[in-house]
Amino acid sequence: MQVLMGTCEITKLQKALAESRQEQCSHSQGSMAGLHVRSLLVTGANRGIGLGLVQHFLRMPNPPQWIFAGCRDPKGQRAQELQNLASKHPNIIIIPLEVADPTSIKAAAAKVGEHLGGSGLNLLINNAGIVKLNTLDTETLEDMREIYTTNTVGPLLMGQAFLPLLKRAAQGSPGSGLSCSKAAIVNMSSIGGSIASSFGWELIQITSYRCSKAALNMLSRCQSLAYKEHGILCVALHPGWVQTDMGSSAGHAPPVTVDDSVQGMLKVLSSLSEKDTGAFLDWEGNVIPW
Repeated sequence: MQVLMGTCEITKLQKALAESRQEQCSHSQGSMAGLHVRSLLVTGANRGIGLGLVQHFLRMPNPPQWIFAGCRDPKGQRAQELQNLASKHPNIIIIPLEVADPTSIKAAAAKVGEHLGGSGLNLLINNAGIVKLNTLDTETLEDMREIYTTNTVGPLLMGQAFLPLLKRAAQGSPGSGLSCSKAAIVNMSSIGGSIASSFGWELIQITSYRCSKAALNMLSRCQSLAYKEHGILCVALHPGWVQTDMGSSAGHAPPVTVDDSVQGMLKVLSSLSEKDTGAFLDWEGNVIPW
């Protein structure tokens, strides 16, 4: 997910992007080739970063056999681009999924399990999330509950529901180490959830969003501790301040394109190993303070 940055940080990031974009483009295919994923599920896959992830996985030299694309309303107008992709690529399976609804999550896990047969799910990317542009003074119980349920409880329930499939993938993979090609949970977090950083506070407060992402970071660490023995890697990723509907919602122009963010994240995911489980990283592989 995204969070807005201060002017200084924006300028620095834009400069860094200009210097590194050429290198990123030339290495993008190579970095994606480091991931050998047979199956994955992305939540919030109908637009923004989620849709970008689906598109980039399709472009891999060895695309996944199964790309499960979760979204709330698969037949709605907002899922039109995803529908078009699925009509051309039989390895994309659109899954109706509302991450704030336990019943919907269980139904999605059952459907994914049916498609996979006896094999497991290699990669779960908890990307779906929401934000409301409240100040600290205008936060409400209802908004805090809604945002926390989607952004924090959703990934918790997703991890629980898909754990058997992730375990099966880990058991079916050779080697004892951890990797995203074997079995992994990737929680899309935000630098806005960093208590040490407080990035972008002067620009936008979004307290409920920040709290939900700080809690998601702790959930990621807890999952890494609990699921390591099952061979499952768990990380929290900050994708940058990205040019999506959410990223642009406060009226400022984000400096990072979806393509650059996704290419960067896939490069990071391809390099992760056992030493990285439980980490909080950004789309360029930098460690973010908790």
